[in-house]
Amino acid sequence: MKNKVEIGDIYKISSVSSPAIVPGAEAVTYLVTTLDEERNEYRTNLYRHHNGGNMQLTYQHERISNVRHSPDGTSTLFIGKAEEKQQVFLLRTAGGEREQLTGEEDGVTSAEFSKDGKSVHYHVSVEKDSEDGTEDKKDEKGRKPEPVVIDRMKYKADSIGLVKEKYQAVRTIDITSREVTTLLSGEENFSLLDAAGDVMIYATDGSGEPDFNFSQKLYMKQGEEQPVEIEKGEGIVLDAALSPDGSKLLITHMGREFENATHGVIMMYDTASGTLQELTGKLDKPVGDYAAADTQQSVEMVPAKWVSDERFVFVVSENGSVNLYGGNTDGEVEPLVTGRHHIYGMDAAADHAMLTISRHDSPGELYKFDYSTGNLEKLTGFNKEYEQNTELADPEDIRFESSDGTEVHGWLMKPADFDEGRKYPVITNIHGGPHAFYANTFFHEMQVLASQGYGVLFVNPRGSHSYSQKFVDAVRGNYGGIDYEDISAGVDYITGKYSWIDRENLGVTGGSYGGFMTNWIVGHTDRFKAAVTQRSICNWVSFRGVSDIGYYFSDWQIRAEFSDIDAMWHHSPIKYVDDIKTPLLILHSERDFRCPMEQAEQLYIALKYQKKETRFVRFPDADHNLSRTGKPNLRVERLKHLTGWFKEYLD
Repeated sequence: MKNKVEIGDIYKISSVSSPAIVPGAEAVTYLVTTLDEERNEYRTNLYRHHNGGNMQLTYQHERISNVRHSPDGTSTLFIGKAEEKQQVFLLRTAGGEREQLTGEEDGVTSAEFSKDGKSVHYHVSVEKDSEDGTEDKKDEKGRKPEPVVIDRMKYKADSIGLVKEKYQAVRTIDITSREVTTLLSGEENFSLLDAAGDVMIYATDGSGEPDFNFSQKLYMKQGEEQPVEIEKGEGIVLDAALSPDGSKLLITHMGREFENATHGVIMMYDTASGTLQELTGKLDKPVGDYAAADTQQSVEMVPAKWVSDERFVFVVSENGSVNLYGGNTDGEVEPLVTGRHHIYGMDAAADHAMLTISRHDSPGELYKFDYSTGNLEKLTGFNKEYEQNTELADPEDIRFESSDGTEVHGWLMKPADFDEGRKYPVITNIHGGPHAFYANTFFHEMQVLASQGYGVLFVNPRGSHSYSQKFVDAVRGNYGGIDYEDISAGVDYITGKYSWIDRENLGVTGGSYGGFMTNWIVGHTDRFKAAVTQRSICNWVSFRGVSDIGYYFSDWQIRAEFSDIDAMWHHSPIKYVDDIKTPLLILHSERDFRCPMEQAEQLYIALKYQKKETRFVRFPDADHNLSRTGKPNLRVERLKHLTGWFKEYLD
């Protein structure tokens, strides 16, 4: 008899991620992350698959990231912690201890081998007005408190809080001499995207109005010549890579036509003629992985990869899945690996791609895809025992019409030990974003709810990615409108079709945007018997001034400028607090500066003032990402409170 999914299963599940092909060795490395219950921390180690076997390469209790291999395959670099700062380390394939390459005062954010393998390019943050690129390190003992002077709008960040004014610079270190040279620096954020010989491809956010700039400029620089701007339009560069022969530049770009709802696309730039061509817009699906999940860790997704001078592969979020596509310099694109799955990691060579893939009943493993045969081979089995011994639900896909006739996609998960003759409560779970999407991927939270006897409904309402540009943009300026209609239509659909659903015992929950929507729902209907709102928004008027993204997110999503109080108040769930009759549990993190704690505090006091049924749980040392990357014990506690509330109020 199989075990039921438990909250503590987060300690049993391994996350296999970030494949990186080793040049010339017919081998691939990947990361495996587990949660250490005793240490209450995450552990990420490096593994290698070669000749049909898997071998662990690092053994320390640490988290490493940014694994890259030298062009000749003889060395591997990664970023790990040294004296509480992230630094670049080097491993020789021939053996020996790791070597620490960098010793940056403020750490390193990302790194890459040069094309000749003799040096490493890396990114650092440099404090404004710092003469040598380092902070003034004073003795903290006996230090008196000092005021913080702020003269910019982008002055804080989720989890971190107040941030010093720093700018990202690019440096390079010679592996042999250890000589460090600064390549790009200034009062703007530089991102080195590719370099070959004396050619550099880089992006920068330099602007005369940095508070209102949300775009990057893309440049190509050769030797001592002046950089040439690649006129790609407004937006940000997600990735850019030169073809092996240097004749073409593959650019993954997210424009600003629909602000942060805009689909990512692939463009191709001819380095000789200077012409730019968009390749993937006709797909009407976003390039990249936008899936919501809570199990995959240490994920580093490269959206597109050259496999020859003419061909490339890329990932697409498509109809609730993340698939692999192929393209060429003639502008042709075609699906390569499609299905009911979530590709959350990809690297590619001339004849094959290495993928990490998850499904509803599989947390994820490493696979090899052969272009010529179409064969998809599983290479690892870290979660094999867990999958074999645990009763994992594989939900039914559902499609239904919303109030305006638009088709909406979702899933319905039956409760564990399902008996056709019984009635079961159902919980509707709403994703964040809103421009993320639920996918054909393993979701521990959904599995926990099903194991405790609940049906689970999760849908992709208007605003969700993996569908058309029109679909993802429709929610902007219409929060609590068409999205609410889509979710309600999903509940209507399942309660009308499935006789096993107990219509008198429905619950609803969600986080971030899903928390906003939970708050909105209970203020507009009494059909749900219990609700749990997580890291939520209740008041758009105050949100725009306290969130780290508030002043522009409100403009983009609510479509309300600063003076339009009526519009912001109309879309604020706290306006409708008088109408809330559903018992509401409020879960919020102390260091959430994306949806700050004051949002939860306002809602809780408003409810308690009116003697409504509510409870408020605050999580210390946790930020907006608690459910995904928070302290393991707090992730467990969150799920205990979530399930406990539904157990208390649903029969």
